[in-house]
Amino acid sequence: MQQLLWAGIGLALTIGGTFTHASITTAPWLWLDHGLQFQPLNVTYQLGMVLLIGCLGGPWGATSAQLLYVALGLVGLQIFTHGGGVDYLQEPTFGYLAGFIPGAWLCARLAFRQAPTLESLMLSCLAGFSMIHLLGITYQVGLQLVQSLSLETTELGKNIFQYSIQHLPSQLAMTCAVALVAFVVRRLLFY
Repeated sequence: MQQLLWAGIGLALTIGGTFTHASITTAPWLWLDHGLQFQPLNVTYQLGMVLLIGCLGGPWGATSAQLLYVALGLVGLQIFTHGGGVDYLQEPTFGYLAGFIPGAWLCARLAFRQAPTLESLMLSCLAGFSMIHLLGITYQVGLQLVQSLSLETTELGKNIFQYSIQHLPSQLAMTCAVALVAFVVRRLLFY
């Protein structure tokens, strides 16, 4: 029953994170002089929520949440960034969405192998993060081969930059924040 609850929470967090843009605040020591200001990270919380549920929900809860997310989006619910439906399989970003499933599983598997430390949760998040990007890039290569029957490196390179490399600093900052939040929540929940 607990795993089912985590799957539902993970699904809700992933959907909500898809449409919520991430930002960070200025340094606290600047708040007195300049006030509390937010800097956009130019990414959404989607990836962060996938990793967070991996650190909190365990392998079954995290994987189930992402399986549901991808399945619901493919049957037509408008829960992906640019809509939904089976046509989304032809989008260069679908590989990242499909990567949420093994990425969440890997993150959760590593996060629950030992007592949670900030370091172990950070490494589990980085492993899940890497899996998602690896599958996203692999899917783009396969999609490019299928669509054009040749590997046009210019278009492929542009897509890899646009969907992976360009967002790495922001997503890595979010990954660090997720590990910290997961560490605190797991301490508060005593598991």
